[in-house]
Amino acid sequence: MICPIVQLTKDLIKKKSITPDDAGCQTLLINRLKKFNFHIKKLNIDDTHNFWATHGNNGKTLIFLGHTDVVSPGNIKNWIHNPFESVISDNFIFGRGASDMKGAIAAMIIAAENFVLKYPEHLGKLAFLITSDEEGSGKNGIKKVIKKIIKNNERLDYCIVGEPTSSEKLGDIIKNGRRGSMSAYLTVYGIQGHVAYPNLIINPVHQIIPFLNELLLINWDKETTCDVPTQIQITNIKADYLCENIIPGKIFIQFNFRFNNEINSIYIKKIVEKLLKKNNLNFSIKWKIFANPFLTKKGKLMDVVLKILNLYNGFYPKIETSGGTSDGRFLAEQGAEVIELGPINKTIHKNNECINIKDIQKLSLIYQKIIEQLML
Repeated sequence: MICPIVQLTKDLIKKKSITPDDAGCQTLLINRLKKFNFHIKKLNIDDTHNFWATHGNNGKTLIFLGHTDVVSPGNIKNWIHNPFESVISDNFIFGRGASDMKGAIAAMIIAAENFVLKYPEHLGKLAFLITSDEEGSGKNGIKKVIKKIIKNNERLDYCIVGEPTSSEKLGDIIKNGRRGSMSAYLTVYGIQGHVAYPNLIINPVHQIIPFLNELLLINWDKETTCDVPTQIQITNIKADYLCENIIPGKIFIQFNFRFNNEINSIYIKKIVEKLLKKNNLNFSIKWKIFANPFLTKKGKLMDVVLKILNLYNGFYPKIETSGGTSDGRFLAEQGAEVIELGPINKTIHKNNECINIKDIQKLSLIYQKIIEQLML
């Protein structure tokens, strides 16, 4: 008989849930949870599926946070196995979403089922908060539904996010926060003209070079205590090219900041715009904030997670805030203690994404042990 964690992972992968399409994943999860007497509240918004499931009544709430959507697999010809057939090979399950994060969701669900079957009268409330739009815009996902949950006076004490945080070995890295993300869309204007008459033109390509050099040398975190510093990456440079003998009249530059909680978006904007003026550039700039940073204080959840990972691995994990943004920030804003703990992330968003079967089985045991430590 196939392991229930493996079977559920395979069943989820087979559903082509490219963001924000849930493709039936949540119906599968909800039907399972109902059999174990979870109370289900669907919170669908437009094309996004969300649900809140709870078991138990009074006391502190432990929430498992996850997403059923996946990114596009790209050209299927570049995969060893079809990304939606969930093929098992060499003890790995292959498929889009295997590591990010259908394997973790399967581990969470089975852990919860085993727990409530063994302890139906447990303390506190065990909950799931699942969305089908984390990989996309997220506009109708956790950001909105958390407000509805708060209006219903639900407690948000502890939150485990199943994002793939591990690097080399399951549980070697966990996260208690994430950096913020903000992009700048900058246009610098010059004067277009013939390349042979530089005295009659202003070359915006030449003008941005000193500015970019200075920008890349800025130390944003002079006294930071964070494990990962604020970083800037230039993601696009495009001149208003017409032909080889014409100097362009403008140039577009796009760059992204990943910033920690010791600085903010206002500070970054101020420094960048001050530098633009210092270099006497004729410019226009637009900003887009994708996520603010968050860092949760170490409390009981952290103590429990560290203890259990040391029990299973024989060592304590590194605690980091590296990587991209996550939906954990929306619960952290409401005062929940948030820990991200999930599979190895080496193949996420890549061709041939896969997850080790032993890892998801172990992850489910870890999740179940965490539940027991907090709810008994």
